[in-house]
Amino acid sequence: MKSTPDDLLRDYKAKRNFAKTQEPSGDTPRAQRDKRGSFVIQKHDATRLHYDFRIELDGVLKSWAVTKGPSNNPADKRLAVRVEDHPLEYGGFEGTIPEGEYGGGTVMLWDQGTWEPIGDPHEGLESGDLKMRIYGERLKGEYVLVHMKGRDTKRRSGPPRENWLLIKHRDSYARDKDTLTTRFTRSVASGRDFKQIASGAAPSKKTTLEPDAVWHSDAEKAEEADQKTRTPSKVKAGKTPDFRPLQLATLVDTVPSGADWLFEMKYDGYRCLASIAGDSVRLFTRSGLDWTDKFGALVEPLQKLKIGSALIDGEICAFDSKGRTDFSTLKNVLSNGGRLEYFAFDLIEADGEDLTRLPLLERKARLEKLLAKSGRQDPVQYSSHVRGHGQKVLDALCRDGHEGVIAKQANAPYRGERTRSWLKIKCLKRQEFVIGGWSPSTKRRGFASLLLGTWENGKLLYRGRVGTGFSQDMLQELDQKLARLEQKTRPFEAVPRDRARGVHWVKPELVAEIAYTELTEDEVLRHPSFIGLRGDKPAKEVGMEKPAAPVAIEHDGEDIAERLGVRLTSPSRVVFPGQGITKADLVAYYEAVAEVMLPHIKDRPLSLVRCPQGRAKACFFQKHDTGGFPEQLKSTTITEKDGSKEDYFYLDDLAGIIAGTQMNTLEWHIWGSRRESVEKPDRLVFDIDPDEGLDFGSVIKAAEDIGERLRALKLKSYPMVSGGKGVHVIVPIRPEVEWPDAKAFCKDFAQCLAEDEPGRFTANLSKAKRKGRLFIDYLRNERGSTAISPWSARSRQGAPVAVPIAWDELSDLPAANTFSLQSAAARAKNENPWPDYFKTRQSLKGKSVSR
Repeated sequence: MKSTPDDLLRDYKAKRNFAKTQEPSGDTPRAQRDKRGSFVIQKHDATRLHYDFRIELDGVLKSWAVTKGPSNNPADKRLAVRVEDHPLEYGGFEGTIPEGEYGGGTVMLWDQGTWEPIGDPHEGLESGDLKMRIYGERLKGEYVLVHMKGRDTKRRSGPPRENWLLIKHRDSYARDKDTLTTRFTRSVASGRDFKQIASGAAPSKKTTLEPDAVWHSDAEKAEEADQKTRTPSKVKAGKTPDFRPLQLATLVDTVPSGADWLFEMKYDGYRCLASIAGDSVRLFTRSGLDWTDKFGALVEPLQKLKIGSALIDGEICAFDSKGRTDFSTLKNVLSNGGRLEYFAFDLIEADGEDLTRLPLLERKARLEKLLAKSGRQDPVQYSSHVRGHGQKVLDALCRDGHEGVIAKQANAPYRGERTRSWLKIKCLKRQEFVIGGWSPSTKRRGFASLLLGTWENGKLLYRGRVGTGFSQDMLQELDQKLARLEQKTRPFEAVPRDRARGVHWVKPELVAEIAYTELTEDEVLRHPSFIGLRGDKPAKEVGMEKPAAPVAIEHDGEDIAERLGVRLTSPSRVVFPGQGITKADLVAYYEAVAEVMLPHIKDRPLSLVRCPQGRAKACFFQKHDTGGFPEQLKSTTITEKDGSKEDYFYLDDLAGIIAGTQMNTLEWHIWGSRRESVEKPDRLVFDIDPDEGLDFGSVIKAAEDIGERLRALKLKSYPMVSGGKGVHVIVPIRPEVEWPDAKAFCKDFAQCLAEDEPGRFTANLSKAKRKGRLFIDYLRNERGSTAISPWSARSRQGAPVAVPIAWDELSDLPAANTFSLQSAAARAKNENPWPDYFKTRQSLKGKSVSR
């Protein structure tokens, strides 16, 4: 039997008292027009910003709250939480719902139009697969709403909350990069932004809306609010500061040293001076052009800061797919829509006070305080700096593919001209290339340029020509070498015809190191410069060095937690201050590595390192479940040695890890046995802990020696950098022997090492006994002891991760804490250093250590 609108609006009406409220009750039915129904998206700035997606069906608006808003990218799967049906009249509302009321906040008509179902819409709703065509002003084409059955969220009372996904179908309106929510920030009906709607400002475009709508459950207050908003008011704003000439940096090729220099990233974007006075914002280019309209997406974020009068110097940027500021990406965003970022790095004027005479450090401190309200995910960001260590900063930025660094004198004033108190140093890439030929010079005997290549699948591929960077001595040396190697046949697989004309081919035996700025789209060097010949690498081993594609931890931690039914509080709270890593970032990391981490951690008793105030504050070790944890982090009762019973944590899926992260867990430590056979370990751990002063090379050699000794006992082992100072050598075993026997074997093994090389190893826990030696910690191999889980973050400086590695990788690592969240996530996706770990079935029975 088909439900009536009155039936469908029962939940909606139950939440409202229509003797008081002026919201529509939905008592006046309206017939639906032909096959198409009305469609609307209302952007709702309530407790949490979201987009209410509503479609007309059976005389009501079927409604979903879409956390991040709709997308026109088919790769995006946007969480859409189904909410109660709303009356059709609700679809025309734009205005405010006062604080304290149900859904209190500002509502914007973000999109509107019509829709039609693909197939039977009632069957689609019932089956959880509702396909539709949308004819909106912003949303167009085919979409589908998919119910994630089994992923609904339990409530304290009433039916579970239904979690759906809103997905764009691939059609002519689809785009590979979503720009909808960043491109469109104003009402489709009135042209107003949130601030103007909240203030009751008059519409900026013709509309049939009553822009002054305010819903209030108190009739007298509603009438009072209605009278106030009938007269449109203008947003108050002062006179913005005038444009000033900008300070420019001088290009140099060496990095200044000393603590009196600050180093910032060199952004690849548009220099921009932001002039602000209350809600008035003007954005100027470096030459003084007013580009406020072109950079309009940044006006509202700057208004929200409520910083009074200020003149801020910075750079407007857009990020490319690799997370780098990129000018071509910025141009595309400005043309086609997308997210803009504003990195603010200097404060020239504040509340009418000229700050240009102040030292840079003082100006930046005031700027950072001024931008304190800007969240980590906001488009307006303070540009941080490093004091001293300029070469390390440049090297790190260049390794990650950024443009370079800006060096600024810490105590210099601001000068509106090009100076040497600001310097810019750009990055250059460099690697080896094989010389396969040369073009003759018209100015001297010998060559003018060298033809370069790299090997790939047995073929020498052409990479371009280099004709600069040679000294006179090198020109003569190369002339002689090239003459001896000349041959008639072309060594390259192919060379462009205009580049091959007049070339002398040579045997591909010489290797040159070349610096260059970048590769063209067809992988030819741009702006190459000769550095020198290399004799330490065979020509046949020279390939194009391409860094492994970084795996961006792109997903929103809040959405991940919500999808898994875990309530994530304070998602933007920074848990690793040095890196700016938030709780939501940590959630996103664990989703990225869940596939490789869960087989190691699930169904084991756990101990947690919890840091409620972040890594830099007090942390504590928690073994037992004392209650108050989300249900996804489970507990199991284990009988202790004295006969008492204690509840230990365990988990069996990603939701459990997220639940622990919600409770501020920064480290996950695991037992060596599974829950179903808790008395019989299935892994042994030898933790190599170096004394202060010993370098990591000594740890590497110790791990390799331990691995070799285990192999002699016919036990295969696997190394893991701990994320701290040491290496864990892990031995998977069948769960056959009990803990006392496992501990006895490990103790004998460690003591044998210590006896054989007493000056190098110790098996004694005492700190005094470790002086200048490596402690082989075998005590992790007893009942109730734990070791850090593979892929767990560590609550240490730099947010390092405990990461499995292969034996042949060990000698190349500089330290045990070298893997960041980002690099660990990339490794989890691209590499499996332990491919046969869970297939290794080896027994400890009958094993003994020879003394």
